[in-house]
Amino acid sequence: MKGKDFLSITDLEPDEVSQMVRKASEMKIDGVPRLLEGKSVALIFEKPSLRTRVSFEVGVQQMGGNCIYLSQADIGLGVREPVVDVARVLDRLVDVIVARVFSHESLETLAEETTIPVINALSDLAHPCQALGDLLTMSEAKGHLEGLRVAYVGDGNNIASSLALGCASVGTDFVIAAPGNYHVPSVAWEEARRRAFEKESLLEWVEDPKRAVDGADVVYTDVWISMGDEREADERRKVFSKFQVTEDLMGLADDQAVFMHDMPAHRGEEVSENMLDHHSSVVFAQAENRLHAQNAIMAELLSG
Repeated sequence: MKGKDFLSITDLEPDEVSQMVRKASEMKIDGVPRLLEGKSVALIFEKPSLRTRVSFEVGVQQMGGNCIYLSQADIGLGVREPVVDVARVLDRLVDVIVARVFSHESLETLAEETTIPVINALSDLAHPCQALGDLLTMSEAKGHLEGLRVAYVGDGNNIASSLALGCASVGTDFVIAAPGNYHVPSVAWEEARRRAFEKESLLEWVEDPKRAVDGADVVYTDVWISMGDEREADERRKVFSKFQVTEDLMGLADDQAVFMHDMPAHRGEEVSENMLDHHSSVVFAQAENRLHAQNAIMAELLSG
């Protein structure tokens, strides 16, 4: 880790990403260290969640710690009081902050104004915990990461950004099929390109889902309308109407390809009705692996 916090995949050097995936795999098998014994973890959630909240609460309990859940209604981050004040108070009361926020700037302020680890549980720019869990799932399903071809179909959002960085870091080819105005932000894409060059892997953006999926080992998608994008719902449904992952599209991938989705999924929008139950689907193993990836992250930050 480059510092005390985990806000982005870029907080890990490329080789460290692979190390974290291995660590998560080992802890999944061997169990977790009790590094949070007698410690408290604040979960700041501006956005609701099923997988993120449950996986972090279970993980903290497994590591011997205590969780304090703080919704936006509880603290009004940046509304009821400034983020800097919340940071300075929590810095004196808890041992770790896990934050799921609308603005990445809020995470950066929490990190700057505290001496304790801050973990990004989702922001508008990144979802690094998801990306590490995804890499663990790919590794389990395919037996390796280097040389795989991952086809991401849909919005170049925070999920796509973190996944591009993660894949590039471990030598996995990453191809995204997205409309022109919905590409991965340039800051994340340029860093992913740098990492892909270092690992001699492919990073590509196309506008044709069929071209992206052709021969892929992993086909991945996410919702078209994320929390905060509701005003654009009608426009996004029109723009992404040709970017739905269906059984027919999946048929263009490798015969042994797996299908992934970070969930929640909107059946009939980004996926056809039965894709989550498709024989290639590993979405529920993917959801479980968030727990193991996050445990590895907490163990790394606490042991460091």
